[in-house]
Amino acid sequence: MRVPLSWLREYVDLPAGESGRDVQAKLISVGLEVETVDQLGAGLKGPLVVGKVLTIEQLEGFKKPIRFCTVDVGSANGTGAPQEIVCGATNFAVGDKVVVILPGGVLPGNFEISARKTYGRKSHGMICSGAELGMGDDGSHGIIVLPPEHEVGSDAIELLELVDEVLDIAVSADRGYCLSMRGVAREAAIAYGLPLRDPALLDVPGPNSYGYQVKVSDPAGCDRFTARTVTGLDQEARSPIWLQRRLQKAGMRPISLAVDVTNYVMLELGQPLHAYDRSRVQGAIGVRRAQAGEKLITLDGAKRVLDAEDLVITDDRGPIGLAGVMGGANTEIADHEEAEGTTDVVIEAAHFDPVAIARTARRHKLSSEASKRFERGVDPQAASAAAQRTVDLLVLLAGGTAEAGVTEIVAPSVPHTISIPADHPDRVAGMEYGRETVVRRLQQVGCHVDGSDDLVVTVPSWRPDLTDPNDLAEEVIRLEGYENLPSTLPGLPSGRGLTESQKLRRRVGRALAGAGYVEVQAYPFIGDAVLDQLGLDADDPRRTTVKLANPLSDAEPALRTTLLPGLLGALRRNDGRGSHDLALFETGLVFRPTGDESVPPRLPVDRRPTDAELAALDAALPRQPRRVAVVLTGAREQAGWWGDGHPATWADAVEAGRTVAREAGVELTVRKDQHAPWHPGRCAALYGGADGDVLIGHAGELHPRVIKALHLPERTCAMELDLDGLERLASGPVVAPSVSAFPVATQDVALVVDDSVPAADVESALRSGAGELLESLRLFDVFTGEQIGAGKKSLAYALRFRAPDRTLTAEEASAARDAAVTAAGERTGAALRGA
Repeated sequence: MRVPLSWLREYVDLPAGESGRDVQAKLISVGLEVETVDQLGAGLKGPLVVGKVLTIEQLEGFKKPIRFCTVDVGSANGTGAPQEIVCGATNFAVGDKVVVILPGGVLPGNFEISARKTYGRKSHGMICSGAELGMGDDGSHGIIVLPPEHEVGSDAIELLELVDEVLDIAVSADRGYCLSMRGVAREAAIAYGLPLRDPALLDVPGPNSYGYQVKVSDPAGCDRFTARTVTGLDQEARSPIWLQRRLQKAGMRPISLAVDVTNYVMLELGQPLHAYDRSRVQGAIGVRRAQAGEKLITLDGAKRVLDAEDLVITDDRGPIGLAGVMGGANTEIADHEEAEGTTDVVIEAAHFDPVAIARTARRHKLSSEASKRFERGVDPQAASAAAQRTVDLLVLLAGGTAEAGVTEIVAPSVPHTISIPADHPDRVAGMEYGRETVVRRLQQVGCHVDGSDDLVVTVPSWRPDLTDPNDLAEEVIRLEGYENLPSTLPGLPSGRGLTESQKLRRRVGRALAGAGYVEVQAYPFIGDAVLDQLGLDADDPRRTTVKLANPLSDAEPALRTTLLPGLLGALRRNDGRGSHDLALFETGLVFRPTGDESVPPRLPVDRRPTDAELAALDAALPRQPRRVAVVLTGAREQAGWWGDGHPATWADAVEAGRTVAREAGVELTVRKDQHAPWHPGRCAALYGGADGDVLIGHAGELHPRVIKALHLPERTCAMELDLDGLERLASGPVVAPSVSAFPVATQDVALVVDDSVPAADVESALRSGAGELLESLRLFDVFTGEQIGAGKKSLAYALRFRAPDRTLTAEEASAARDAAVTAAGERTGAALRGA
């Protein structure tokens, strides 16, 4: 809702020096969302005057019409001589009054006007259009042509009300009354503590039997219908400038006098109206539900097939309008330029069911200013006042005559009342307001309040959103100021902090970030297509998904069963944008249904669910294990003056798994495996547990077919672990390693084993044989060749020995090394190279 400040001042005597920003702050303090304050005419500087066109000379030889004009601007130019101006517009003639800016003036946008030669003539100023003055579209798409009564040389800035401030308010669904000047003025009056001049307080004649005939067949859909008739309208009458400017400032385009008046009253009072050309209405006006398949051409020229739930306005021929949404073209008010203009109008001011209007507007994808207001709630008591205001303006501006007949059909209703304890707002807000404040604030809203300790509140007709005691409490609290509510932080019980699970997740995130990985948060939605691209078997449990009832995308209707699709999608997007060296990770939930889930119960809303109901709800949920995954491609270490870098390989993915496991205090065992979507020859299964028999996850290089299907860089690698499973294997808090002050003894061994023996098995045997003195073990070389024989490989390990209480002798270190080699020989058939 756009609210011109000059218009708002008609209903509330705002302080003289109050700016739009000041009013914005006040309205925000009472709960309105004022998004912006537009400064109309900012930078505009005169002289900008009314001029009269004296002569027009058409200049030839140009691709577009160019006219050389002389314009009388009175004494505004200091000489009284006609002003010579070159203009490209053609919608004005000799004798027309136009708006002229003279040299030295500045238009919005800091466009300075000066005398200059153009099209072979010297132009001393400019004849202005509405767009050039920042007025918006007036329907002419050309030069502003003023009514003839305006004096030549008079100030056009004041005449056209070009300088103003406009508040742009985002009106929420429950504050429909603020889609009107009346509603915003009421809020402004409350905010400033000033009286309101209510524009709806008019003398309205009562209904009688000789008004225009109306028949309402659906009182549930239309509980009030007022019809008034005005005859003898001047077909040449146009909307005055003040009316056009108010519509333009409010964001509406002037059309014709009758239509402009109905739009003006709608903006003023919040009541949508419709004016019918009486000569085009045949018989009585009716309100009923449409018959399925009926057709109607609306004012936008669209032919619409009606639904049986649509509420329509009819005459003897059938539908002539979609009630509360848009009128029909067959009873449209004729423009003043048409040969047969409208002279007699029937004015409709009705109140329709908000739900019916909302459904009709959405069904036909036809949102209008009228439907927007009816959906949010319109004051039913304002219909007769709005009709009277429209009649008064048409009589005043178009010279019409108001017929004495007044039609008003009203369905029986009673005011809505709410019982509320006087201290209820105090208990909701957590602070004491007192009965006097509560009553005063509710009365400012428009409520009638009776009672002492227990209040009986009669809700005003323009506030259909007030339905229960909490709504009334909210009104008191917002008017007293949300900023005045006490801010009290809840006290935390002592001795509690992060859970062990939360601590592990944080340690994992820090460790991976320290290893050079960047955390991402991918969408948790997948489709069958990506599971096919990952090469999953038909019976793979990751293909059993939870389908969403209302997915954001039909291509991704299910919850993820693995983190890899989202991570690989992020890697692909970043690689496509020029980042080729990537290492990403994510921790998050996946969703693994078992098929044993029950139907979730419908929980009550009037009480807290019982423990049994909550347990039944949990039983209906799929398993949601937390996992961690990484993907990497490109260079793992960059090359430079310091030496060669190296590309990301399957070994880096395995090391990422070890990095995660170390944070849980778990030592991983790595074994060769085949598991989609990894390359069958470069896939490692990661095991944990005391015996190394609990599968935690997989790591390695992705299968070439997967890389091709997902358009990934070559040799992309990935790792995914069950973080919950890793936590279960943890033996409690991670213990910091002890630091020995004694030196380390390093022993290197090269062992020859069969090609089929995994290096992990050799490593495990070395560890078990070396005993407690072994501090660390690292594989630093793998060699194959003729020197060691076919089908063999040499694995070179660096063993570091250290005692916590003494310096090891060479004999002790050698004995521990020999014991390790012996154990490796017994368990894997390893032999010392060169022995």
